[in-house]
Amino acid sequence: MANLNVSIAGVEFKNPLIAASGTFGFGHEFSELYPLSALGGISCKGVTLEERPGNPPPRIAETPAGMLNSVGLQNPGVDHFIRDDLPWLKRQGTEVIANIAGNTLEDYCSMAEKLSETAVDMVELNISCPNVKQGGVQFGTSCAGVEGITAAVRKYCRKPLMVKLSPNVADIAEIAAAAESAGADVVSLINTLTGMRIDIRTRRPVLRNNTGGLSGPAVFPVAVRMVRQVFRRVKIPVVGMGGVSSWSDAAELMLAGASAVQIGTVLFRDPYAPLKITEGLNRYLDENGVKNVSELTGAMREW
Repeated sequence: MANLNVSIAGVEFKNPLIAASGTFGFGHEFSELYPLSALGGISCKGVTLEERPGNPPPRIAETPAGMLNSVGLQNPGVDHFIRDDLPWLKRQGTEVIANIAGNTLEDYCSMAEKLSETAVDMVELNISCPNVKQGGVQFGTSCAGVEGITAAVRKYCRKPLMVKLSPNVADIAEIAAAAESAGADVVSLINTLTGMRIDIRTRRPVLRNNTGGLSGPAVFPVAVRMVRQVFRRVKIPVVGMGGVSSWSDAAELMLAGASAVQIGTVLFRDPYAPLKITEGLNRYLDENGVKNVSELTGAMREW
């Protein structure tokens, strides 16, 4: 069997499959189905400085080959996460990534400082959530914004820092370079694309928030393109995500340049997807004589 271990910013993942933030909660429900140690890591549901109720419903809608969501970062707050969820997570035998989102620069810095005193393995800086009216995304759509918030949080974050990038920008590679120059250890991409649907009977948007984040297989080709662009631009590791539904998708995203792969929307359809993807990826590596999964990273052949 191939070696599935990947090392990212000094964190050792037993395999490159990471549950994406927002789709796996804090892992409690999925632990009833299989040991969470089967995952390389978990990027926990995004937390904010204070408890947040999220957006009013309706806030999820199905779309062709995907879904729209405007959940709006519903979460119990960072202190609750540290006190009640993190101790349990650290007993599950997988790497724990804390995803943080805020309304202000001070929010992000405060959470990074709090989490630096805990046992989380990595902090994912969410500056790309498109379904809240303020905060987060305002920092992630310009090079200056990304550089500013990354540099500020870097001063308070003593854990490996991963910056999660928005695809809703003109040049994703330049955005990634800005994060790298400001001290990011890793970049992750892509977060959801901003989308909208309208109910033709009521003539209202199907989401109460009007727009939401589009995810699922429909966005996968965009993710592959952007991961490749970023891989060619920066020297830090890239964690890829966006519509990954199968082991072949995971392999493709790694060939584009991802060191590890986050999976999200597929979990709503098939909660056992991580197990199937890991098994399929292992089989693919063996069949192709690849001894270490990290050999796939960036190995796409150019025309």
